[in-house]
Amino acid sequence: MTTDSKKSPAEASTLGKAGVFLRETLAVTGPLIMILLLALIMLVRGPNFFNPANLEAVIVDGALYMVLAVGMTFVITAKGIDLSIGSILVLSGVVMAASIKDFGVSVPVAMFLAVLAGAILGSINGLLITTVNLPDFVVTLGTDLVYRGLALVYASGAVFYGFDPVIVWLGRGEIAGIKTPILIGILAVGIGHIVYKHTRFGRHVHAVGGDRTASRRLGIPVGRVRFWAYLMSGSLAGVAAIVITGRLDAITPTQGVLVNLHTIAAVIIGGTSLFGGRGSVVGAMLGAILLAMINNTMVILGFSFFYQQVAAGVVILLAVTIYVLARGQRDELI
Repeated sequence: MTTDSKKSPAEASTLGKAGVFLRETLAVTGPLIMILLLALIMLVRGPNFFNPANLEAVIVDGALYMVLAVGMTFVITAKGIDLSIGSILVLSGVVMAASIKDFGVSVPVAMFLAVLAGAILGSINGLLITTVNLPDFVVTLGTDLVYRGLALVYASGAVFYGFDPVIVWLGRGEIAGIKTPILIGILAVGIGHIVYKHTRFGRHVHAVGGDRTASRRLGIPVGRVRFWAYLMSGSLAGVAAIVITGRLDAITPTQGVLVNLHTIAAVIIGGTSLFGGRGSVVGAMLGAILLAMINNTMVILGFSFFYQQVAAGVVILLAVTIYVLARGQRDELI
């Protein structure tokens, strides 16, 4: 007598839901555990880390990457990659600065132009990828150079500084004792999480990243979904440009050279799959905070900037390795 080892549809559905829940939980708990471990190390080696002013500085540092990581989570979940996000941030900041300094545009309009510039630059990436069918990596690597080059050409390498108090407040101010960059980062993560988890667009992003062929058969507009993911990423880079300009009270075309890599790192550490189809906006937020903690602790312990990059790279490798081993297989990145 033989027994049927196949599971019933109900059992398969239950197991599938349990697997999704487990992956989503690990996406959040993974970086959270690393944050707690790092905090324990600093409790012994660097008690100054827990100074309230220092903890606030860590979260403010992470807030910029929270904003950027939201858009990048959508792009990577859709099985894409955006290497131009740092240059979009810089060029959007230069657009805002030039609007105010060179053309006398009002501050609200200039800030709107920064976000609009980010959206346009992101949409250019999306159009090249979805209509010309060029690889995401190649397109965004090329536009990274083009966008930063345009910023350098216009500014001639100069620094724009001395901005309106409203812009400076967005980068340094407070609301009810909480720094405005932190509130902006939390707002971006909150809205991003809702869109990512509870809207049709969010579900389509997951589907496109999981299986583009199946998505097309189901009638999902794959190209349109990927286009909007890049447009969203660019728009949020425009928002981040306003925040970083206000915080520094300056913007220069040479800023943000490593912004793209740090943003991608935050997203990966936060549990978003480089192979597409899965991710977590909340996890990306924790990944951003973790990277800010690593940089801060390395400074407190007396390590140079170069060692900070080594530490961040090791964390990325560990995160990706753990993910691949958990899947028990290797896939192509693109």
